[in-house]
Amino acid sequence: MVKSKAIMIGAGLSNMAAAVYLIQDGHWDGKDITFYGVDMHGANDGGATTDFTNEYWNKNHPMANTTGYVARGGRMLNYRTYVDLMDLLDRIPSVTEPGMTAAEDTRDFDAKHRTYDIARLMQGGKGILNAGKLGFNNKDRTLLTKLIMMPDKEETKLDNVSIAEYFKDDPHMFQTNFWYMWETTFAFRTQSSAQELRRYMHQMIYEFTQIEHLVGVNRTRYNQFESMILPLIKYLQGQGVTFIDNKIVKDWQFKDTPMQDEITVTGIVIEDAQTGETEEVEVDEDTAVIFTNGSITDSATMGDYNTPSPENMDYGVSASLWKKATERFYNLGTPDKFFNDRNASEWVSFTLTTKNHLFLNEIVRITTQEPGNALNSFLSTTPITPLNQKDVNMSIVVHHQPHFTTQQPNETVLWGYFLYPRRQGEFVNKPYIKMTGKEMAQELIGQLSKVDPGPGNIKDKEKEILDSIVNNIPVYMPYASALFNNRAKSDRPEVLPKHSTNLAFTGEFAEQPYQMIFTEQSAVRSGEIAAYHFAGVPMDNLVKTPRYDKDPKTLLKATKKMFD
Repeated sequence: MVKSKAIMIGAGLSNMAAAVYLIQDGHWDGKDITFYGVDMHGANDGGATTDFTNEYWNKNHPMANTTGYVARGGRMLNYRTYVDLMDLLDRIPSVTEPGMTAAEDTRDFDAKHRTYDIARLMQGGKGILNAGKLGFNNKDRTLLTKLIMMPDKEETKLDNVSIAEYFKDDPHMFQTNFWYMWETTFAFRTQSSAQELRRYMHQMIYEFTQIEHLVGVNRTRYNQFESMILPLIKYLQGQGVTFIDNKIVKDWQFKDTPMQDEITVTGIVIEDAQTGETEEVEVDEDTAVIFTNGSITDSATMGDYNTPSPENMDYGVSASLWKKATERFYNLGTPDKFFNDRNASEWVSFTLTTKNHLFLNEIVRITTQEPGNALNSFLSTTPITPLNQKDVNMSIVVHHQPHFTTQQPNETVLWGYFLYPRRQGEFVNKPYIKMTGKEMAQELIGQLSKVDPGPGNIKDKEKEILDSIVNNIPVYMPYASALFNNRAKSDRPEVLPKHSTNLAFTGEFAEQPYQMIFTEQSAVRSGEIAAYHFAGVPMDNLVKTPRYDKDPKTLLKATKKMFD
């Protein structure tokens, strides 16, 4: 179904990728592509708090203090696996490094600032753990090997099977260093889909041998918005693409046909986020509709230093639109599997900005490593899981500084998150989700004090550190891990659903063979597939996906690591 124009619902990475491929490989004119969205960055955001000022954010995310920086999440890249992303970034110029593509910019920075984490796991009373010892017993090894060796064609055996259920006879798995690192690196939970864990183990199997140091992790020069999304926006604007933000697509108009399984969009209903007024936009026969059908930052809320982030009980803008399509057509998935179980998907993150480097220097002293090298996790010393087992309390990422181009030389920005936000703090007597930015900073200082070898414990400097904080922005994201929620393979629509004449799905809630979600790789790949389909470009031209799970040397190294 070759088209000549496109409406993009959602302005995240996957749809921006689709637009680039339509222009470059499909030879479309950029003026024939229009984006509608509540913002122009999707989940790959980041900037000063004053950047979050469009009408949708003003209406839904009031903040008492608009200073400092915020990024709701953070992205780790991996060149070996993220082949479609790197292809995309090689097609557009960097906005910070003249003469480089966005990919060259990232490779240049990463080559000079290699990741090597020597404090991957830290535990109260023990300090930095030897995370190279994965901690498996024979039952762990047997079940994990069975998962890794499962053929693609048998993947549906894991339909609606959670990780906890898969390892139900082996609770020891969740006490291994492997699980703590895997959980906090990729944001899996025990309630998450075993099918997704299998895909990650297949596509990231080489990380098995180096996860304690994260040497396979690559990072952009600055935050994900300025290093990836802004270059895309600037390129697409230069090509004449239209971006219309503060617009929420609320409903569909579909063609009535004798065969009710034909999916043809004839119009969309759009609401203005500022005025609430609606309008109908016609979709003619020459127009494709490319829809990002779910977002992990839908319904997210922000607080500030003195205010916790409130809970927003909305189902989610993009998920609501997806659900309306599924009420009409049977083969477009089951959004409730992902957006109706917050207990399995919610997070709280925080972005902390300081006016000097005291806090940063203390973290460097305690972890014995430089900024940008690590993802640090702190383990509890008290039983807090239903099985009375220890688990990770919180994780932090200390970026290479500066993390934002407008950041002052004296400022530090770091990021962290609570994977289980309703657990009780150890140093602030309330659930993480109820904490203000100040209280999250106090909890972080307390957690660091448990692993501080001293002398001069970081707790002794608490007042001075708190005085140095410009702001700490807590963000509640009810759907941050929704893409991992337990589900069947058919609960996500295919990028190109059967019987669809002009509608494609992109992003982390679209089903793609072999691809693992929660990655820029899968997002870009979905946009690439949609673009090639509607532009008539042969699918043989898609970037070739490597299969490390088929490489004997990689599998042998992983097997040896299991027995270390």
